[in-house]
Amino acid sequence: MEILVFKTNVTSKKKVSVVAPLLTSFPTIRQWNFDLDDCDKVLRIEATGLNPGSVEQLLLMAGFNCQELV
Repeated sequence: MEILVFKTNVTSKKKVSVVAPLLTSFPTIRQWNFDLDDCDKVLRIEATGLNPGSVEQLLLMAGFNCQELV
C-alpha cells in the first residue's frame, strides 16, 4: 500500500463531489480524501500500484489542476 499526495485546485465540497465518482472508479484506490483547509488543497490517496499520472490526467479531464507532491 502506498500513499500519493497531490496539490489540486479543488476548493469546495461541491467540487469534491464532482471528483468523488472518478476517484472511486479506480479499483486500486483504497481510500482518498481532500484537505480543503491546506493551502495546496491536498488530495491524499491510499492505493496499490497506482500511476500518479493517471490521477493527474483524470482530474485534468474533469477540469481541475492536479500535480503530485514529492
